[in-house]
This record gives sequence, C-alpha cells and structure tokens, in this order.
Amino acid sequence: MTDWTTLTYVVVDVEGNGHQPPELVELAVVPIRSGVIGEPVSWLVKPGHPIKPFATKIHGLSNQDVAACPLLADVSAQVAAALDADALVAHTAYVDMAVLRRELPGWKAPEVFDTLKLARRLIPGMRNYQLSTLVERFQLAEDLPDGLRPHRATYDALVAARLFVHLASRTSALEELRGQPPEKSDDAPVLF
Repeated sequence: MTDWTTLTYVVVDVEGNGHQPPELVELAVVPIRSGVIGEPVSWLVKPGHPIKPFATKIHGLSNQDVAACPLLADVSAQVAAALDADALVAHTAYVDMAVLRRELPGWKAPEVFDTLKLARRLIPGMRNYQLSTLVERFQLAEDLPDGLRPHRATYDALVAARLFVHLASRTSALEELRGQPPEKSDDAPVLF
C-alpha cells in the first residue's frame, strides 16, 4: 500500500460566470506535497460572456472586478503548470473538472479525488456534506489569511485542502478507494 504523502496533489476550486456551461471567472490551486499544504495561487480572468447577477450574489465577483483581468488564454500556461501533480483534489470534483476540461483544451487530468465522496464514505451520518458544513465540523477555517471568504476560489481551495489532509491522515482509505466507479466523470475517474 502506498503512503498517500508520497504523491503530490493540487486542490482546485473554480468560480464561474453563471452561464451554462459556465465560463471560468476565478481559479485557485493549492499544492500539497509530502502531506503539507503549500501556498495557494489564484487567477481572476475575464470570461467571454458577462457574469450573471445570481453568480455575483454567490461569489461576489462582478463584471467590473474582472474587466481589466487577462483572458484565460493569457495565463493558461501558468495554470497548466500549477495543475501539474500526481492527483487533483476538489469538493464536488466533477463540477471543477468539467470547467477545467472545457476551458483548458488539451489539458489531461491526473487521478482525481473528490472530498465530497471521501467525506460521505469516511464520516457517515452527517446531516449533509456541503463544504461549509465540513468546514464548521472540523474547524477548517481557523487561522486563514484575512480577507478570504466562502465561495471565493482561494478560500474554498484552502479549506478543501485542509479537509483532504484531515481525511487522508485519519485513514488509509485513499488506497482502498482507488478503482471505485465515478459518479459523474468524462475520462479521468473521480475517486472517492
């Protein structure tokens, strides 16, 4: 059995413009190496279509906030470099994966771990498995840098990274769960 800390992970969170399918507005990537959470990197990008008002109500980003931001194509090499890891982690990973696959043509996803699925499997009986519920339950937002808030990519990626380390550290379940069928995935399996 492989020790989970021997792999490098990137925890991602994306925020979109509210269109269907959504276009990327914000992306954060948090590396995990040797089981240690690293410094996040994030990008605000100008989408091809305006941010819808209901999306602004969720993440707080307006069209004015991204008006002078680069297009994703202008930073795609930086984003692809940040996503280079043995495995990708996200909460409700199929959503983030769908956006990344669509917005980064040619990018190949590594193995994917979904903290939502991991939490359901390893912590049965919770009232729900929303990221906010898990953050509260395990006090994952303590000592975060000032200015971060839920539904912004850096906050969500950091607390998801803390959740992943918490879950992976308490069990060898990551090895046991390899090969489980994905719920919603195109090509790279989204593992528990």
